Amino acid sequence: MKITKIKLCSLAFIMLAGIFLTACSGGSSQDSSAAEMNETSEGGDLILAVFSDASSLDPHASNDVPSAVVQSNIFETLVDKDEENTIVPGLAASWEAIDELTWSFKLKEGIKFHDGTDFNAEAVKVNLERILNPDVGSPRSNLYDMITNIEAVSEYEVEITTEYPFSPLIAHLAHNSSGMISPASIEQANTDLANGDDPFNAISSNPIGTGYFQFDSWEPGAAIHLVKNDNYWGEAPKVDTVEFRVVPDSQVRLADLETGNVHIIDPVQPNEVARIDASGVAKIHRQSSASLSYIGFHNEKEPFGNPLVRQAMSHAIDRDAIISGIYEDYAIPAIGTLAPGTFGYDETLEPLGYDMEKAAALLEEAGYEDGFSTTIWTSDNPQRRAIAVLVQESLAQLGIDASIEVMEFGAYLDQTAAGEHDILIDGYSNPTGDADYQMYTLFHSSQKGESGNLTFYENPEVDKLLEDARRATVPEERAAIYTEAAEILTEDAPVSFLLHQEFLLGISNNIDGFEVNSAGIYNLQNVTINN
Repeated sequence: MKITKIKLCSLAFIMLAGIFLTACSGGSSQDSSAAEMNETSEGGDLILAVFSDASSLDPHASNDVPSAVVQSNIFETLVDKDEENTIVPGLAASWEAIDELTWSFKLKEGIKFHDGTDFNAEAVKVNLERILNPDVGSPRSNLYDMITNIEAVSEYEVEITTEYPFSPLIAHLAHNSSGMISPASIEQANTDLANGDDPFNAISSNPIGTGYFQFDSWEPGAAIHLVKNDNYWGEAPKVDTVEFRVVPDSQVRLADLETGNVHIIDPVQPNEVARIDASGVAKIHRQSSASLSYIGFHNEKEPFGNPLVRQAMSHAIDRDAIISGIYEDYAIPAIGTLAPGTFGYDETLEPLGYDMEKAAALLEEAGYEDGFSTTIWTSDNPQRRAIAVLVQESLAQLGIDASIEVMEFGAYLDQTAAGEHDILIDGYSNPTGDADYQMYTLFHSSQKGESGNLTFYENPEVDKLLEDARRATVPEERAAIYTEAAEILTEDAPVSFLLHQEFLLGISNNIDGFEVNSAGIYNLQNVTINN
Protein backbone atom coordinates (compact mmCIF):
# COMPACT_ATOMS: atom_id res chain seq x y z
CA MET A 1 0.00 0.00 0.00
CA LYS A 2 1.20 3.49 -0.77
CA ILE A 3 2.33 5.68 2.12
CA THR A 4 2.33 9.42 1.60
CA LYS A 5 4.94 11.39 3.56
CA ILE A 6 4.34 15.05 4.25
CA LYS A 7 5.87 17.65 6.45
CA LEU A 8 3.55 20.54 7.17
CA CYS A 9 4.13 23.76 9.04
CA SER A 10 0.62 24.90 9.80
CA LEU A 11 -2.93 23.73 10.22
CA ALA A 12 -4.07 26.23 7.64
CA PHE A 13 -2.39 24.23 4.89
CA ILE A 14 -4.64 21.24 5.61
CA MET A 15 -7.77 23.36 5.65
CA LEU A 16 -6.87 25.05 2.33
CA ALA A 17 -6.00 21.70 0.82
CA GLY A 18 -9.43 20.41 1.82
CA ILE A 19 -11.10 23.33 0.06
CA PHE A 20 -9.01 22.76 -3.07
CA LEU A 21 -9.86 19.08 -3.18
CA THR A 22 -13.52 19.91 -2.78
CA ALA A 23 -13.43 22.31 -5.70
CA CYS A 24 -11.74 19.70 -7.86
CA SER A 25 -13.95 16.80 -6.85
CA GLY A 26 -17.13 18.02 -8.53
CA GLY A 27 -19.24 16.03 -6.07
CA SER A 28 -19.92 12.32 -5.97
CA SER A 29 -19.43 10.01 -8.89
CA GLN A 30 -22.56 8.16 -7.74
CA ASP A 31 -25.12 10.72 -8.94
CA SER A 32 -27.22 8.08 -10.62
CA SER A 33 -28.01 6.49 -7.28
CA ALA A 34 -30.03 9.55 -6.21
CA ALA A 35 -32.76 8.66 -8.66
CA GLU A 36 -32.60 5.03 -7.63
CA MET A 37 -33.09 5.95 -3.98
CA ASN A 38 -36.22 7.92 -4.77
CA GLU A 39 -37.88 4.99 -6.45
CA THR A 40 -40.60 3.37 -4.40
CA SER A 41 -39.83 -0.07 -3.00
CA GLU A 42 -41.16 -2.02 -0.05
CA GLY A 43 -38.22 -1.44 2.27
CA GLY A 44 -35.81 0.61 0.23
CA ASP A 45 -32.06 0.59 -0.16
CA LEU A 46 -30.16 2.27 2.67
CA ILE A 47 -26.85 3.87 1.71
CA LEU A 48 -24.22 5.01 4.19
CA ALA A 49 -21.11 6.95 3.17
CA VAL A 50 -18.30 6.06 5.57
CA PHE A 51 -14.72 7.24 5.87
CA SER A 52 -12.94 3.86 5.89
CA ASP A 53 -13.44 0.39 4.52
CA ALA A 54 -13.54 -2.62 6.83
CA SER A 55 -10.27 -4.45 7.35
CA SER A 56 -12.02 -7.82 7.79
CA LEU A 57 -15.57 -9.16 7.99
CA ASP A 58 -14.49 -12.01 10.28
CA PRO A 59 -15.41 -10.82 13.80
CA HIS A 60 -12.65 -12.96 15.29
CA ALA A 61 -10.03 -11.30 13.08
CA SER A 62 -10.40 -7.54 13.36
CA ASN A 63 -9.80 -4.87 15.94
CA ASP A 64 -11.21 -1.72 14.34
CA VAL A 65 -14.51 0.17 14.32
CA PRO A 66 -15.04 0.30 10.52
CA SER A 67 -15.09 -3.51 10.52
CA ALA A 68 -17.28 -3.75 13.62
CA VAL A 69 -20.02 -1.49 12.25
CA VAL A 70 -20.56 -3.91 9.37
CA GLN A 71 -20.06 -7.12 11.35
CA SER A 72 -22.58 -6.13 14.02
CA ASN A 73 -25.37 -6.22 11.45
CA ILE A 74 -24.39 -9.68 10.15
CA PHE A 75 -23.42 -11.48 13.35
CA GLU A 76 -25.07 -11.70 16.75
CA THR A 77 -23.74 -12.38 20.24
CA LEU A 78 -25.05 -14.38 23.20
CA VAL A 79 -25.93 -11.18 25.03
CA ASP A 80 -26.44 -7.62 23.87
CA LYS A 81 -26.60 -4.10 25.30
CA ASP A 82 -29.53 -1.70 25.18
CA GLU A 83 -29.41 2.08 24.89
CA GLU A 84 -28.71 2.38 28.64
CA ASN A 85 -25.76 -0.05 28.34
CA THR A 86 -27.71 -2.68 30.26
CA ILE A 87 -27.00 -6.30 29.33
CA VAL A 88 -30.02 -7.86 27.60
CA PRO A 89 -30.65 -11.23 25.90
CA GLY A 90 -29.19 -11.83 22.47
CA LEU A 91 -28.90 -15.37 21.16
CA ALA A 92 -29.10 -16.51 24.77
CA ALA A 93 -32.53 -16.39 26.37
CA SER A 94 -31.13 -16.35 29.92
CA TRP A 95 -27.95 -16.91 31.92
CA GLU A 96 -26.95 -17.49 35.51
CA ALA A 97 -23.83 -17.96 37.60
CA ILE A 98 -23.63 -21.55 38.83
CA ASP A 99 -20.64 -20.69 40.99
CA GLU A 100 -17.94 -18.02 40.98
CA LEU A 101 -16.21 -19.65 37.99
CA THR A 102 -19.07 -21.09 35.93
CA TRP A 103 -21.84 -19.49 33.92
CA SER A 104 -24.76 -21.31 32.32
CA PHE A 105 -26.45 -19.95 29.19
CA LYS A 106 -29.85 -21.15 27.97
CA LEU A 107 -30.01 -20.51 24.24
CA LYS A 108 -32.97 -19.44 22.13
CA GLU A 109 -34.27 -22.27 19.97
CA GLY A 110 -35.12 -22.41 16.28
CA ILE A 111 -32.44 -19.95 15.15
CA LYS A 112 -30.52 -20.68 11.96
CA PHE A 113 -27.41 -19.24 10.39
CA HIS A 114 -27.73 -17.65 6.96
CA ASP A 115 -26.57 -20.93 5.38
CA GLY A 116 -29.36 -22.89 7.09
CA THR A 117 -27.12 -24.41 9.78
CA ASP A 118 -28.73 -24.65 13.23
CA PHE A 119 -27.56 -22.34 16.01
CA ASN A 120 -27.05 -24.39 19.16
CA ALA A 121 -24.69 -25.02 22.06
CA GLU A 122 -22.19 -26.81 19.86
CA ALA A 123 -22.00 -23.73 17.62
CA VAL A 124 -21.18 -21.59 20.66
CA LYS A 125 -18.48 -24.04 21.70
CA VAL A 126 -16.90 -24.09 18.24
CA ASN A 127 -16.87 -20.30 18.04
CA LEU A 128 -15.33 -19.61 21.43
CA GLU A 129 -12.75 -22.35 21.00
CA ARG A 130 -11.72 -20.81 17.68
CA ILE A 131 -11.16 -17.39 19.28
CA LEU A 132 -9.05 -19.01 22.00
CA ASN A 133 -7.01 -21.20 19.65
CA PRO A 134 -3.47 -19.75 19.69
CA ASP A 135 -2.81 -21.22 16.24
CA VAL A 136 -5.62 -19.07 14.82
CA GLY A 137 -4.12 -15.97 16.40
CA SER A 138 -7.28 -13.92 16.96
CA PRO A 139 -6.38 -10.38 18.06
CA ARG A 140 -9.50 -10.48 20.25
CA SER A 141 -8.51 -13.56 22.27
CA ASN A 142 -7.48 -11.31 25.18
CA LEU A 143 -11.18 -10.65 25.86
CA TYR A 144 -11.79 -14.32 26.53
CA ASP A 145 -8.45 -15.81 27.57
CA MET A 146 -9.69 -16.38 31.12
CA ILE A 147 -12.08 -19.03 29.75
CA THR A 148 -10.80 -22.54 30.46
CA ASN A 149 -13.72 -24.68 29.30
CA ILE A 150 -16.82 -24.47 27.10
CA GLU A 151 -19.23 -27.35 27.47
CA ALA A 152 -22.36 -28.07 25.44
CA VAL A 153 -24.52 -29.45 28.28
CA SER A 154 -27.46 -30.04 25.97
CA GLU A 155 -28.51 -28.87 22.52
CA TYR A 156 -29.52 -25.47 23.86
CA GLU A 157 -27.51 -25.05 27.04
CA VAL A 158 -23.84 -24.17 27.27
CA GLU A 159 -21.60 -23.73 30.30
CA ILE A 160 -18.55 -21.46 30.31
CA THR A 161 -15.89 -21.90 33.00
CA THR A 162 -13.20 -19.33 33.76
CA GLU A 163 -9.79 -19.70 35.38
CA TYR A 164 -10.69 -17.13 38.02
CA PRO A 165 -13.77 -15.08 38.91
CA PHE A 166 -14.10 -12.54 36.12
CA SER A 167 -16.77 -9.92 36.62
CA PRO A 168 -16.77 -8.39 33.11
CA LEU A 169 -17.29 -11.74 31.32
CA ILE A 170 -20.91 -11.04 30.42
CA ALA A 171 -19.99 -7.57 29.13
CA HIS A 172 -17.19 -9.10 27.03
CA LEU A 173 -19.65 -11.59 25.53
CA ALA A 174 -21.68 -8.61 24.28
CA HIS A 175 -18.66 -7.47 22.24
CA ASN A 176 -18.98 -7.95 18.49
CA SER A 177 -15.82 -10.11 18.45
CA SER A 178 -17.85 -12.94 19.99
CA GLY A 179 -20.29 -12.81 17.09
CA MET A 180 -21.45 -16.33 16.28
CA ILE A 181 -20.18 -17.64 12.93
CA SER A 182 -21.64 -20.60 11.06
CA PRO A 183 -19.82 -23.79 12.15
CA ALA A 184 -19.57 -24.76 8.48
CA SER A 185 -17.58 -21.58 7.83
CA ILE A 186 -15.34 -22.29 10.80
CA GLU A 187 -14.73 -25.80 9.49
CA GLN A 188 -13.50 -24.31 6.21
CA ALA A 189 -11.35 -21.79 8.09
CA ASN A 190 -9.83 -24.62 10.15
CA THR A 191 -9.03 -26.50 6.95
CA ASP A 192 -7.30 -23.40 5.61
CA LEU A 193 -5.31 -23.14 8.85
CA ALA A 194 -4.22 -26.77 8.59
CA ASN A 195 -3.08 -26.16 5.02
CA GLY A 196 -1.02 -23.15 6.05
CA ASP A 197 -3.42 -20.62 4.52
CA ASP A 198 -4.90 -17.49 6.07
CA PRO A 199 -7.37 -18.72 8.73
CA PHE A 200 -9.52 -15.58 8.42
CA ASN A 201 -9.87 -15.19 4.66
CA ALA A 202 -12.73 -17.67 4.06
CA ILE A 203 -15.00 -16.08 6.65
CA SER A 204 -14.05 -12.49 5.79
CA SER A 205 -14.86 -13.05 2.11
CA ASN A 206 -18.18 -14.76 2.88
CA PRO A 207 -19.34 -13.94 6.42
CA ILE A 208 -22.24 -16.09 7.61
CA GLY A 209 -23.98 -15.23 10.88
CA THR A 210 -27.49 -15.24 12.32
CA GLY A 211 -28.14 -11.49 12.00
CA TYR A 212 -30.99 -9.56 10.45
CA PHE A 213 -28.82 -8.71 7.44
CA GLN A 214 -26.70 -11.12 5.46
CA PHE A 215 -23.69 -10.59 3.28
CA ASP A 216 -24.12 -9.93 -0.43
CA SER A 217 -20.84 -8.55 -1.83
CA TRP A 218 -17.67 -6.60 -1.06
CA GLU A 219 -15.74 -4.40 -3.46
CA PRO A 220 -12.62 -3.64 -1.37
CA GLY A 221 -12.02 0.08 -1.08
CA ALA A 222 -15.41 0.86 -2.62
CA ALA A 223 -18.46 -0.69 -0.95
CA ILE A 224 -19.91 -3.52 1.12
CA HIS A 225 -23.46 -4.67 0.35
CA LEU A 226 -25.83 -6.45 2.72
CA VAL A 227 -29.33 -7.77 2.07
CA LYS A 228 -32.28 -8.37 4.34
CA ASN A 229 -32.37 -11.79 6.01
CA ASP A 230 -35.86 -12.96 5.06
CA ASN A 231 -35.60 -15.87 7.49
CA TYR A 232 -34.52 -13.84 10.49
CA TRP A 233 -35.65 -15.35 13.79
CA GLY A 234 -36.60 -11.99 15.38
CA GLU A 235 -38.08 -8.75 14.17
CA ALA A 236 -37.08 -8.30 10.54
CA PRO A 237 -35.24 -5.17 9.41
CA LYS A 238 -37.28 -2.52 7.64
CA VAL A 239 -35.00 -1.89 4.64
CA ASP A 240 -34.22 -4.36 1.87
CA THR A 241 -30.52 -3.66 1.40
CA VAL A 242 -27.67 -1.76 3.01
CA GLU A 243 -24.63 -0.32 1.26
CA PHE A 244 -21.57 0.85 3.20
CA ARG A 245 -20.00 3.10 0.59
CA VAL A 246 -16.38 4.12 1.18
CA VAL A 247 -16.04 7.89 0.67
CA PRO A 248 -12.80 9.16 2.27
CA ASP A 249 -13.33 12.81 1.29
CA SER A 250 -15.47 14.63 3.85
CA GLN A 251 -16.67 17.26 1.38
CA VAL A 252 -17.82 14.58 -1.05
CA ARG A 253 -19.72 12.82 1.75
CA LEU A 254 -21.38 16.10 2.65
CA ALA A 255 -22.35 16.84 -0.97
CA ASP A 256 -23.74 13.32 -1.34
CA LEU A 257 -25.94 13.81 1.73
CA GLU A 258 -27.22 17.19 0.55
CA THR A 259 -28.04 15.94 -2.96
CA GLY A 260 -29.72 12.75 -1.74
CA ASN A 261 -27.09 10.33 -3.04
CA VAL A 262 -26.73 8.81 0.42
CA HIS A 263 -28.86 8.67 3.56
CA ILE A 264 -26.21 8.69 6.31
CA ILE A 265 -22.65 10.03 6.44
CA ASP A 266 -20.03 9.19 9.04
CA PRO A 267 -18.14 11.08 10.25
CA VAL A 268 -19.23 14.69 9.95
CA GLN A 269 -16.46 17.22 10.49
CA PRO A 270 -17.27 19.72 13.28
CA ASN A 271 -17.11 22.65 10.82
CA GLU A 272 -19.86 20.98 8.75
CA VAL A 273 -22.43 20.75 11.56
CA ALA A 274 -24.07 24.13 11.08
CA ARG A 275 -24.31 23.64 7.31
CA ILE A 276 -26.07 20.29 7.69
CA ASP A 277 -28.46 21.56 10.35
CA ALA A 278 -29.36 24.50 8.09
CA SER A 279 -29.69 22.40 4.94
CA GLY A 280 -33.34 21.52 5.33
CA VAL A 281 -32.64 18.01 4.03
CA ALA A 282 -30.62 16.48 6.83
CA LYS A 283 -29.79 16.75 10.51
CA ILE A 284 -26.91 15.99 12.86
CA HIS A 285 -26.95 12.89 15.02
CA ARG A 286 -24.76 13.42 18.12
CA GLN A 287 -23.63 10.60 20.39
CA SER A 288 -21.31 10.95 23.37
CA SER A 289 -18.61 8.32 23.18
CA ALA A 290 -16.54 6.04 25.37
CA SER A 291 -13.77 6.38 22.80
CA LEU A 292 -10.30 7.61 23.73
CA SER A 293 -8.12 9.59 21.33
CA TYR A 294 -4.46 9.55 22.28
CA ILE A 295 -0.90 10.12 21.15
CA GLY A 296 1.25 7.05 21.72
CA PHE A 297 5.03 6.81 22.03
CA HIS A 298 6.82 3.60 21.03
CA ASN A 299 8.29 2.67 24.41
CA GLU A 300 10.79 0.20 22.95
CA LYS A 301 12.41 2.83 20.72
CA GLU A 302 14.76 5.56 21.86
CA PRO A 303 14.34 8.16 23.12
CA PHE A 304 10.79 7.12 24.08
CA GLY A 305 12.04 4.43 26.44
CA ASN A 306 12.82 7.30 28.82
CA PRO A 307 9.68 8.32 30.79
CA LEU A 308 11.07 11.87 31.18
CA VAL A 309 10.94 12.28 27.40
CA ARG A 310 7.39 10.95 27.30
CA GLN A 311 6.35 13.27 30.12
CA ALA A 312 7.96 16.24 28.40
CA MET A 313 6.13 15.57 25.15
CA SER A 314 2.84 15.10 26.97
CA HIS A 315 3.27 18.45 28.73
CA ALA A 316 3.89 20.05 25.31
CA ILE A 317 0.46 19.07 23.97
CA ASP A 318 -2.34 21.63 24.35
CA ARG A 319 -5.51 19.52 24.62
CA ASP A 320 -7.78 22.53 24.97
CA ALA A 321 -6.47 23.97 21.72
CA ILE A 322 -7.08 20.64 19.97
CA ILE A 323 -10.62 20.35 21.35
CA SER A 324 -11.62 23.93 20.52
CA GLY A 325 -9.66 24.40 17.30
CA ILE A 326 -10.13 21.02 15.64
CA TYR A 327 -13.20 19.47 17.29
CA GLU A 328 -15.02 22.79 17.87
CA ASP A 329 -15.79 21.60 21.41
CA TYR A 330 -17.53 18.39 20.29
CA ALA A 331 -15.26 16.53 22.72
CA ILE A 332 -14.14 16.59 26.35
CA PRO A 333 -10.56 16.43 27.69
CA ALA A 334 -9.29 13.00 28.69
CA ILE A 335 -7.83 12.78 32.21
CA GLY A 336 -6.91 9.14 31.66
CA THR A 337 -7.90 6.15 29.59
CA LEU A 338 -11.57 6.01 30.55
CA ALA A 339 -14.48 8.26 29.58
CA PRO A 340 -17.17 9.32 32.06
CA GLY A 341 -19.76 6.58 32.44
CA THR A 342 -17.24 3.77 32.00
CA PHE A 343 -16.77 1.51 35.02
CA GLY A 344 -13.48 2.47 36.67
CA TYR A 345 -13.58 6.14 35.65
CA ASP A 346 -12.19 8.38 38.40
CA GLU A 347 -12.87 12.08 38.04
CA THR A 348 -10.17 12.95 40.60
CA LEU A 349 -7.29 11.91 38.33
CA GLU A 350 -4.92 14.74 37.40
CA PRO A 351 -3.38 14.50 33.91
CA LEU A 352 -0.08 15.97 32.76
CA GLY A 353 -1.26 19.43 31.79
CA TYR A 354 -0.02 21.78 29.08
CA ASP A 355 3.18 23.40 30.37
CA MET A 356 5.93 24.20 27.89
CA GLU A 357 8.41 25.36 30.57
CA LYS A 358 8.05 22.07 32.41
CA ALA A 359 8.32 20.18 29.12
CA ALA A 360 11.62 21.91 28.31
CA ALA A 361 12.99 21.23 31.82
CA LEU A 362 12.09 17.54 31.62
CA LEU A 363 13.66 17.21 28.19
CA GLU A 364 16.84 18.80 29.47
CA GLU A 365 16.84 16.46 32.50
CA ALA A 366 16.53 13.54 30.11
CA GLY A 367 19.60 14.72 28.21
CA TYR A 368 17.78 15.95 25.11
CA GLU A 369 17.95 19.70 25.62
CA ASP A 370 18.86 20.08 21.94
CA GLY A 371 15.90 17.96 20.86
CA PHE A 372 15.92 15.11 18.34
CA SER A 373 14.26 13.98 15.12
CA THR A 374 11.25 11.68 14.96
CA THR A 375 8.07 10.92 12.99
CA ILE A 376 4.38 11.16 13.80
CA TRP A 377 2.18 8.56 12.11
CA THR A 378 -1.52 9.08 11.53
CA SER A 379 -4.21 7.56 9.37
CA ASP A 380 -5.82 9.76 6.71
CA ASN A 381 -8.52 10.91 9.14
CA PRO A 382 -8.71 14.73 8.76
CA GLN A 383 -8.97 15.44 12.49
CA ARG A 384 -5.98 13.26 13.32
CA ARG A 385 -4.00 14.88 10.52
CA ALA A 386 -4.81 18.27 12.03
CA ILE A 387 -3.76 17.05 15.48
CA ALA A 388 -0.46 15.90 13.99
CA VAL A 389 0.20 19.41 12.67
CA LEU A 390 -0.49 21.09 16.02
CA VAL A 391 1.67 18.55 17.83
CA GLN A 392 4.43 19.00 15.26
CA GLU A 393 4.42 22.76 15.88
CA SER A 394 4.47 22.35 19.67
CA LEU A 395 7.34 19.88 19.58
CA ALA A 396 9.31 22.22 17.33
CA GLN A 397 9.37 24.70 20.24
CA LEU A 398 11.35 22.06 22.17
CA GLY A 399 13.79 21.49 19.32
CA ILE A 400 12.09 18.25 18.32
CA ASP A 401 11.94 17.89 14.54
CA ALA A 402 8.86 15.74 13.89
CA SER A 403 7.89 14.85 10.33
CA ILE A 404 4.37 13.62 9.62
CA GLU A 405 3.46 10.43 7.76
CA VAL A 406 -0.16 10.18 6.64
CA MET A 407 -1.17 6.62 5.81
CA GLU A 408 -4.13 4.89 4.25
CA PHE A 409 -6.13 3.28 7.07
CA GLY A 410 -5.36 -0.35 6.24
CA ALA A 411 -1.63 0.30 5.91
CA TYR A 412 -1.69 2.28 9.15
CA LEU A 413 -3.29 -0.66 11.00
CA ASP A 414 -0.81 -3.17 9.61
CA GLN A 415 2.34 -1.17 10.20
CA THR A 416 1.53 0.18 13.66
CA ALA A 417 0.63 -3.36 14.75
CA ALA A 418 4.10 -4.37 13.55
CA GLY A 419 5.61 -1.59 15.66
CA GLU A 420 7.20 0.32 12.79
CA HIS A 421 6.20 3.77 14.10
CA ASP A 422 7.82 6.24 16.50
CA ILE A 423 4.81 8.30 17.55
CA LEU A 424 1.22 7.59 16.52
CA ILE A 425 -2.13 9.29 16.81
CA ASP A 426 -4.81 6.72 17.48
CA GLY A 427 -8.12 6.00 19.18
CA TYR A 428 -9.76 3.13 21.02
CA SER A 429 -13.45 2.73 21.76
CA ASN A 430 -15.06 0.81 24.63
CA PRO A 431 -18.04 -1.33 23.62
CA THR A 432 -18.19 -3.16 26.97
CA GLY A 433 -18.40 -0.16 29.29
CA ASP A 434 -15.79 -1.70 31.61
CA ALA A 435 -12.26 -0.48 32.34
CA ASP A 436 -10.78 -3.89 31.60
CA TYR A 437 -11.53 -3.59 27.90
CA GLN A 438 -9.44 -0.47 27.29
CA MET A 439 -6.85 -0.58 30.06
CA TYR A 440 -5.83 -4.23 29.70
CA THR A 441 -5.76 -4.04 25.91
CA LEU A 442 -3.84 -0.78 25.67
CA PHE A 443 -1.34 -1.27 28.49
CA HIS A 444 -0.85 -4.92 29.49
CA SER A 445 2.47 -6.22 28.17
CA SER A 446 0.85 -9.37 26.77
CA GLN A 447 -1.14 -7.23 24.33
CA LYS A 448 1.74 -5.61 22.45
CA GLY A 449 1.10 -5.04 18.76
CA GLU A 450 -2.00 -6.16 16.93
CA SER A 451 -3.99 -6.86 20.11
CA GLY A 452 -3.94 -3.16 21.00
CA ASN A 453 -0.84 -2.18 22.98
CA LEU A 454 0.60 -0.09 20.15
CA THR A 455 3.01 1.75 22.45
CA PHE A 456 4.69 -1.58 23.31
CA TYR A 457 4.51 -0.46 26.93
CA GLU A 458 5.59 -2.84 29.67
CA ASN A 459 5.43 -2.30 33.43
CA PRO A 460 5.22 -5.36 35.71
CA GLU A 461 3.42 -3.34 38.38
CA VAL A 462 0.74 -2.24 35.92
CA ASP A 463 0.47 -5.77 34.56
CA LYS A 464 -0.20 -7.10 38.07
CA LEU A 465 -2.76 -4.42 38.85
CA LEU A 466 -4.68 -5.09 35.64
CA GLU A 467 -4.60 -8.81 36.35
CA ASP A 468 -5.75 -8.23 39.94
CA ALA A 469 -8.62 -6.07 38.71
CA ARG A 470 -9.74 -8.92 36.45
CA ARG A 471 -9.86 -11.28 39.44
CA ALA A 472 -11.50 -8.95 41.95
CA THR A 473 -15.23 -9.50 42.48
CA VAL A 474 -16.14 -6.47 44.62
CA PRO A 475 -16.85 -3.47 42.35
CA GLU A 476 -15.35 -0.95 44.77
CA GLU A 477 -12.16 -3.00 45.00
CA ARG A 478 -11.90 -3.22 41.22
CA ALA A 479 -12.43 0.53 40.83
CA ALA A 480 -9.70 1.28 43.37
CA ILE A 481 -7.26 -0.96 41.50
CA TYR A 482 -7.98 0.81 38.23
CA THR A 483 -7.38 4.18 39.87
CA GLU A 484 -4.00 2.98 41.15
CA ALA A 485 -3.08 1.73 37.68
CA ALA A 486 -4.26 4.99 36.11
CA GLU A 487 -2.04 7.03 38.44
CA ILE A 488 1.00 4.99 37.40
CA LEU A 489 0.10 5.40 33.73
CA THR A 490 -0.09 9.17 34.20
CA GLU A 491 3.43 9.16 35.66
CA ASP A 492 4.83 6.69 33.12
CA ALA A 493 3.14 8.53 30.23
CA PRO A 494 3.28 5.77 27.60
CA VAL A 495 0.58 7.83 25.88
CA SER A 496 -0.63 11.38 26.04
CA PHE A 497 -4.35 11.21 26.79
CA LEU A 498 -6.13 13.67 24.50
CA LEU A 499 -9.91 13.59 24.45
CA HIS A 500 -13.20 11.72 24.28
CA GLN A 501 -14.95 12.92 21.14
CA GLU A 502 -18.61 13.08 20.30
CA PHE A 503 -19.62 10.99 17.31
CA LEU A 504 -21.16 13.28 14.69
CA LEU A 505 -23.16 11.74 11.83
CA GLY A 506 -25.30 13.35 9.16
CA ILE A 507 -28.74 11.78 8.76
CA SER A 508 -31.18 12.47 5.94
CA ASN A 509 -34.54 13.83 7.11
CA ASN A 510 -36.27 10.85 5.52
CA ILE A 511 -34.46 8.39 7.82
CA ASP A 512 -35.94 7.21 11.12
CA GLY A 513 -34.88 4.56 13.60
CA PHE A 514 -31.09 4.89 13.23
CA GLU A 515 -29.05 4.13 16.34
CA VAL A 516 -25.34 4.34 17.16
CA ASN A 517 -23.90 3.43 20.56
CA SER A 518 -21.10 5.00 22.62
CA ALA A 519 -18.55 2.77 20.84
CA GLY A 520 -19.62 4.07 17.42
CA ILE A 521 -21.35 0.82 16.38
CA TYR A 522 -24.52 1.12 14.29
CA ASN A 523 -27.81 -0.67 14.76
CA LEU A 524 -29.67 -0.65 11.44
CA GLN A 525 -32.45 -3.09 12.33
CA ASN A 526 -35.14 -0.44 12.84
CA VAL A 527 -34.12 2.06 10.16
CA THR A 528 -36.90 3.17 7.84
CA ILE A 529 -36.75 5.28 4.67
CA ASN A 530 -39.68 7.64 4.27
CA ASN A 531 -39.77 8.72 0.62
